[in-house]
Amino acid sequence: MVSAEPSSPPAAAVLDLAAAALQADGVYPLSEDVVLRVRDGGGFSVSSYDGDTLTGFANIDGGSGELVVHPDHRRRGYGTALLAALGSGPLDIWAHGDNSAAHSFADRSAFSRDRVLFQMRRPLDSPPLPDNRLPEGVTVREFRPGHDEDAWLAINARAFAHHPEQGRWTTHDLTLREEEPWFDPAGFLLAVDIEDTLLGFHWTKVHPAAGADPALGEVYVLGVDPGGHRRGLGRALSVAGLTHLKQQGLTTAMLYVDESNEAAVRLYQSLGFGVHAADVMYHRAA
Repeated sequence: MVSAEPSSPPAAAVLDLAAAALQADGVYPLSEDVVLRVRDGGGFSVSSYDGDTLTGFANIDGGSGELVVHPDHRRRGYGTALLAALGSGPLDIWAHGDNSAAHSFADRSAFSRDRVLFQMRRPLDSPPLPDNRLPEGVTVREFRPGHDEDAWLAINARAFAHHPEQGRWTTHDLTLREEEPWFDPAGFLLAVDIEDTLLGFHWTKVHPAAGADPALGEVYVLGVDPGGHRRGLGRALSVAGLTHLKQQGLTTAMLYVDESNEAAVRLYQSLGFGVHAADVMYHRAA
């Protein structure tokens, strides 16, 4: 009989397991947030083993998280054991890629489909990026590490007040990302007024080329202060960030957006983005 228990295996072992799942499934099973927690020791983790081999891993934080079982050890009860080790009560589990195997496992485990996160993409060379000018009195400058953190966290919290993940970022969450090799202040665009008050932002990210896949630009986080009353700022910041990514020689941009955020989906569709893939959150009520 297989079992799982609370433990924090070495980060390298978890990432090796995730890489094996990517190879088998064609989609990486862990989000950036979970990878950072794995490296940093955050969240609550449970693991399963076959001897000394890590066969499964799950990490949750704030009632939601992710779960992965090694492809060579699936259909043996490890997924069920991991869920049992996470305990009873309400729980949200993300599945990367909208696939039938995840749906079947969720259904057998009394989870229901609750949220869908679209991954949208558009080429950066065609159609041409629109010419959207910033509102009068607004300029864009790059993020200054060691100076802009508090102001950015404050506006991020306001812009994403109803978002279950993004709106609760802390100084530690921001610092972890500033320490990542991909972090580039020049691609972290801040919209400010003449007094340098932060009004909105477009944080871009570059995913390096991997194998046959070329480098990919990302609309990492885009937000506007809801009290700023600067009509058109979100669209103008979108174009500014995409222009920056194109100037880096990138040919494709991507982003993540909740299916339920209809206004944002319409904005990105109007900018030439289309749905490329989807992640699904499954919810257990009790």
